[in-house]
Amino acid sequence: MSRLFPILFILLWASAFVTSKAIVSDSSPFAALSLRFGFVSFGFLLFCLFTNNKIMLPIKIFFKASVIGICFHGLYLGGVFYAIDKNLSVGVTAIIVSLQPILTAIFAGPLLKEVVTWKQWIGIILGFFGTLLVIGFDIGESIPIIALVASIIGLIAITSGTLLQRKIGIDIPLATSNFYQAFSAFIFLIIVTYLFESPFINFSRDFILSMSWQIIFVSFGAFTILQYLINTGTASRTATLFFLVPPVSVVMAWLFLNEQMNIIDILGLVIATIGVYIATRK
Repeated sequence: MSRLFPILFILLWASAFVTSKAIVSDSSPFAALSLRFGFVSFGFLLFCLFTNNKIMLPIKIFFKASVIGICFHGLYLGGVFYAIDKNLSVGVTAIIVSLQPILTAIFAGPLLKEVVTWKQWIGIILGFFGTLLVIGFDIGESIPIIALVASIIGLIAITSGTLLQRKIGIDIPLATSNFYQAFSAFIFLIIVTYLFESPFINFSRDFILSMSWQIIFVSFGAFTILQYLINTGTASRTATLFFLVPPVSVVMAWLFLNEQMNIIDILGLVIATIGVYIATRK
């Protein structure tokens, strides 16, 4: 079953880009994320109670998990949602945050003492090149500077979260860590909501369906799988999976949003897949 986790993670994570567009069409970005992680933190709390996972842990453990949670759920998702809300295309947003494997590989050596082999670097380069072919940079479209900055903040945040999870979060019980991370992100997002936006939510059918998907399958599913993969593997190897997220997002957009694919998209998807295989194989 664990061999299917990378595939499940890629599919679930890619689906978040497609559903995020529907969510920010009917809500302000931080209000939507606050609602999402209010439900998510409550769900993880119930899970901990029913499975007898210890909730009250030392303040040092709580602090570690909170920092990781704010990076993953607050800053990363906040940056992505805000960028899409400010009319940065889903494709450009995806390609920017998919630079994470390169940053992770660069810093995994000095920070985590991980050895990134030349084969992994080849896979990383192929994965990045394939992703560029699929997404491109929407040449000719205007790219709002504030949205670009938000997506770069998201990139830095998810890279930091991946490295921190491997360095300081690996010794925290997974269920308890998920609760702490979600709850700290919820508090952070509530504060950001009332400081930086005029919050609103239109509970349309598309919003409810998209939000439900992200709560159940992305927050409960994909993030748990991501932490498991980081804890049981290396940060650089796990991060390389992110190169497949933008190409898969394009396929999903073609299937569900009627966006077109061409031969370059298919070629890029094949190259990215080969790159991820090279970088992640043992």
